[in-house]
Amino acid sequence: MEKVAKLSELKAPKLVTVGRKEVALFLVNGKVYCINNTCPHAGGPLCEGGLDNTTVTCPWHGWSFDVTSGNCVNPAYGAAINTHKVEVKGADVFVEV
Repeated sequence: MEKVAKLSELKAPKLVTVGRKEVALFLVNGKVYCINNTCPHAGGPLCEGGLDNTTVTCPWHGWSFDVTSGNCVNPAYGAAINTHKVEVKGADVFVEV
């Protein structure tokens, strides 16, 4: 697990790099979630998308994903995004990819 952020930095979605992988962190109802930052449709940056409860929407073409599971909100697209293990220790956020 790699320390990637402070909990206080997650008032908005946050892009971090773990190794060579860009991932996006989201704080939803007091819990931190981590997904790949790249939308599988056209490579849009998910950390720049709008977050509505647990759903993030890609800013490029509107594909939406549940940050808790990685599943695409529209199952007809047949897409999903990888999620990653997150641990919060005190004020620090750790991610494993």
